[in-house]
Parts: sequence; structure tokens; C-alpha cells
Amino acid sequence: MTESRFELIYPNPSLPDCKFPNLVCGFPGSGYVGKLAVDHLIHELSARHLVDIYSNTFPPQVLIKPDGTVDLIRNAIFYHESQISPSLNMMFLTGDSQPSNPDAEYLLAETILEIASRFSVLHVYALAAYVTGVFVQKPRVFCTASDMESLKDINTHDIAVMDGGAITGMNGLIVGLTKLKGMKGTCLLGETSGYVVDAKASRSLLEVLTSRLRVKISMDALDARAKDTEKLIKTVEQQMGQASGGRFEGGEQTPQTNPRNTGYIS
Repeated sequence: MTESRFELIYPNPSLPDCKFPNLVCGFPGSGYVGKLAVDHLIHELSARHLVDIYSNTFPPQVLIKPDGTVDLIRNAIFYHESQISPSLNMMFLTGDSQPSNPDAEYLLAETILEIASRFSVLHVYALAAYVTGVFVQKPRVFCTASDMESLKDINTHDIAVMDGGAITGMNGLIVGLTKLKGMKGTCLLGETSGYVVDAKASRSLLEVLTSRLRVKISMDALDARAKDTEKLIKTVEQQMGQASGGRFEGGEQTPQTNPRNTGYIS
């Protein structure tokens, strides 16, 4: 087996003085729920580029940019230094892909948390997807955390606490590893069908997160993307209805509040 390797490229050799930020992670997964939410935060807060993470465990391909040039698959960390209070400092992890094997997932999570520790990150938030297989008008938000204090801090009547099952991939792993690194971690999962890129689920996550972190951003761009999602959903529903002889019915489905023995695809 080829050894997993990670290379860190810092575009600016002078590191920022961004102490005690919250780290918000959005790895690509079902519905791109977490990644879309984090990319929106990066854009709206004009976050600055800190580091790129390259690895031979990412898919062997390049992404073509609008100007015609290419970039290797990567993960990247950005940062936002608040002009109001250091308590509002934030870091963001976004990525083009998750690693291709479990060993590499652990190594990537540890690499990210090592970078986070350099800036004295105390709390890591992972934004993920709660896949139900059905379309809903108002996606719910589920949560779990590394400790009871973090769970109580995030828990409100609008959020369902998970008490069973598993969170697969990087979104679950990085929250679990915070317990070994002297940090705290919280995973927020937006309800999604898993069939389309789901901006509505991403918006639901951001409503919870920005309220918790006292960050104000515009949701206009995400709302516009959500409208495109709704059009796509209608097309998918029509196609599923035709495939099932007209028996498919779209609409709301209330997820289990006691989701035992369930696998969560994040």
C-alpha cells in the first residue's frame, strides 16, 4: 500500500495573529450540505487564505478553473479576524474531496487539528448532512458533540439531539478527535434527501451556527441557490413519479428523534 502523504502550502509565510478562533469544517459529502455552508461563510466574511493541504490520497484529478487553468484536488483553511472582538475570530476548512481510505482520514484530521492548535482553537464545528432520502420544505438540524457542555450550549427546541447511530467520514472523525487534542467539538447535520446539492439544508445549518457564534452574514446568495435547488427537486420528483407509475409523492417526512441503529452519511 502506498504511504499516505500530506503537503502543506502556505501562500503567505507570515502567519496571522488570529488567536482562539472557532474552526468550522465543511467537507464535501451528501448534498454538499456542509461544504456549501462553509464556502458561503468564507465568501461573505471575505476570509483570508491560510494554507492548502495536498495529498496523494485525494482523487487523481484536477479541477478546471473559469480562466482555463487547473488546480490539484486539495483541502484549504481560511481565517477571519474580527474587527469587533477576538472572541469572534474564525477559521474555516473547506475541501474538494475527502481522503480515499480510513488511515488517510485519520492523518488528515490530525493534520488539521495540529494547524488548529497553533492558533489555540478551542472549539471545532463540523457541518454535515443528515440523509433521509426524502425532500422537505424546511430542513431540520440535528446535533451531537464531544462533551455534555458543548451539547447543552448548542441544544435548543429547534435542534434534535442524536442519541444513536454513527457519523461517517471526516465530519464525524474530526469532532471525535477533538477529545484527544484538548479541544471541544460539535457536529451539526442538516436534513437532506441526499439526491441534490441542497442549499436549503446548508441555510438551516448556518442559521443555527451564526446564531451560536454571534456572526451576521447575508443569506441572499444562498437563498438564490436554494431556489435553483427547488426547481431541480421538482424535476427529480416528476422523474421519480414517472418511474414509479405516478405513485411517488414528494413532501415532508419527519425524521426519527430517536435514531438508533442508523448510519448517517455526512
